[in-house]
Amino acid sequence: MLNADETVPVREANDGEAFDLGDPASEPGAAVVTSVNHACLLRYDSSQPNGKAMLVLAGGGYTQLMVGREGVAVAGWLTGLGYRAFVLVHRFPDAEHGPGAALDDAIEAMRLIRGSGWAPEGLGVIGLSSGGHLAACLAASYPAGWTPPPSRFPGESSRPDVLVVGYGPISTNAKGRTVIMDKPPLPPVEKQAMYDALQPDAMLIPAPPPTFLVYSGNDPVVPVENARRLHAAVQDNGGVSELHVFADAPHGFALDTPSGPVTLWPQLCAAWLRQLGF
Repeated sequence: MLNADETVPVREANDGEAFDLGDPASEPGAAVVTSVNHACLLRYDSSQPNGKAMLVLAGGGYTQLMVGREGVAVAGWLTGLGYRAFVLVHRFPDAEHGPGAALDDAIEAMRLIRGSGWAPEGLGVIGLSSGGHLAACLAASYPAGWTPPPSRFPGESSRPDVLVVGYGPISTNAKGRTVIMDKPPLPPVEKQAMYDALQPDAMLIPAPPPTFLVYSGNDPVVPVENARRLHAAVQDNGGVSELHVFADAPHGFALDTPSGPVTLWPQLCAAWLRQLGF
């Protein structure tokens, strides 16, 4: 599926297709997931494996998943660097699945990868747009009022060893913390409830993982204040954070923006990972 080496259910296999594509005939690099029945991982292996793996979290505003350009394409870049890449197709926060669905799927995906022995030398996370918010939530505390579902791998950690976040809405969608004045609640109600409950900059774990942040300074969709909040939170909690803000770049620049300084961010990120020894 989508040229993956294997498609793995995050939990026990369920009946029916795991997810639906907006256009089933689209190329893998352009695929968009429009609905999810049950969460799954698309596994992509490297021809020169380094023993490390990365969980890839695509964006789409938690109502769809840009699984092609922010998932499959990112996996291709990572496998070229030696990482085994796992693209998560997670459920959406909606009336059927509740506000915690995406986070619960991401947590279990991390435990599954570790519990299956697929990342013997380390496991990182990279998320873009709403996937960047979800990635940051893996380095934050779980909401006290939520009840986590049972795990097949309860002894495995869901904490990333490294964290890469691109243009993610960290907390400016949360009630009382918006940057855009009078910003209305985001539909559906479960999505807004998720953003209100999951504010990773305010809920970051002590000694968070090394973090690489890449944002656009003039992003009209995700204000750059999100980057500043997470950057400061990582440092305030005893971690190290590298922040790159490109003055002029579109929202959703991913890996395929044709020109401009922002096209250099994958090289900067790869150099940062090498510097860490990851």
